[in-house]
Amino acid sequence: MKVTIRRYRWSDLDTILALHRICLAEVGLVPGDGVYYDDDFPRIQEIYLACGGDFLVGEVGSRVVAMGGLKPVDTVTAEICRLRVHPEFQRRGFGAAMLVALERRAVELGFHSVRGDTTLNQEAALALYARQGWRELSRRRVGDLTVVCGEKRLVPPVALDR
Repeated sequence: MKVTIRRYRWSDLDTILALHRICLAEVGLVPGDGVYYDDDFPRIQEIYLACGGDFLVGEVGSRVVAMGGLKPVDTVTAEICRLRVHPEFQRRGFGAAMLVALERRAVELGFHSVRGDTTLNQEAALALYARQGWRELSRRRVGDLTVVCGEKRLVPPVALDR
């Protein structure tokens, strides 16, 4: 089974919002816990696409099973947000494929590094970031949760002399 990654379309909104909610519920994150929010979803065009970032979805067949956003922090750094893989499709490399696609897109858009955060109880996400070469920057408590912030320096492709 292969995941196909493409740019977000407005018609994806209900599907990715449902995916977001399913994935957070799976790891025990709920509205009101201090880290859960979903108010950016109706504004993906504005928050991710119109300001120099991107938002990608991953499909198996015609089913959206993964997603991730890229939001500029400043001219050299972007934040990777909303990296999600449906629980039925986890542990198949789809999260890694989405993270790599987002990192490549960040390089294409001219960013030199990416940042992101997750919670300590999202062990699969922490392991994925570590495998992909991210380094931990800090931790902070938000209510009962520990938020782990990480970063990765991006290496642009080297042009080959001919």
